[in-house]
Amino acid sequence: MSLAAEAFVSQMAAAEPWPETATLYQPLKEDQILLSDCASSLAVQAYLRMCGLPVQVACRANAEYMSPSGKIPFIHVGNQVVSELGPIVQFTKAKLYIQWCDDATAAEISRPRYSSPYSWPLSNILAYQKQWEVRRKMNAIGWGGKTLEQVYEDVSQCCQALSQRLGTQPYFFNKQPTELDALVFGHLFTILTTRLTSTELAERIKSYSNLLSFCRRIEQTYFEDKSS
Repeated sequence: MSLAAEAFVSQMAAAEPWPETATLYQPLKEDQILLSDCASSLAVQAYLRMCGLPVQVACRANAEYMSPSGKIPFIHVGNQVVSELGPIVQFTKAKLYIQWCDDATAAEISRPRYSSPYSWPLSNILAYQKQWEVRRKMNAIGWGGKTLEQVYEDVSQCCQALSQRLGTQPYFFNKQPTELDALVFGHLFTILTTRLTSTELAERIKSYSNLLSFCRRIEQTYFEDKSS
């Protein structure tokens, strides 16, 4: 188990027994939440379902400001608050770049969604402040000068590595899902199902049939209503 997963599990263990009122907080689902935050939220939900731990999802316009670290999603479990749940680095960088460094996506999708709960002029101020923060981070890690095609190629290389590691197995460590499966599912499934200004990112994933089957397997096993 990774250090991130160990820290996550130890945080959960501190709240034993797991309460029925455990709540995951994320931005508004229909109008506000962005690709990277949706991926992280879905990954956490998948992992908790794999562990048989119930969690309620609460959508709040100010979820980012409710989080003690400013990171979303975060979970309130008893008297514990768990945030910064460990995304897959390469996917997260790529999605942040596309959301905020690609001018078309930022203008048509990211700024309008991010600012949707707020009235003008606060909406504009917060959206441009967020874009400036992300672009500053991208510059600091050497991604600010990348082209969109270079980012797509990074995603392709990541998908290739994941596809080779998965092979013909149902999960990355054979028959039982782990936190890695939850994280990969969250990021891949969100890219496949989220509207962007270009479908190129999703098309890169669709070229790996075992990753598509993997996503469908987890969706059917842990998210589809078996009672209907």
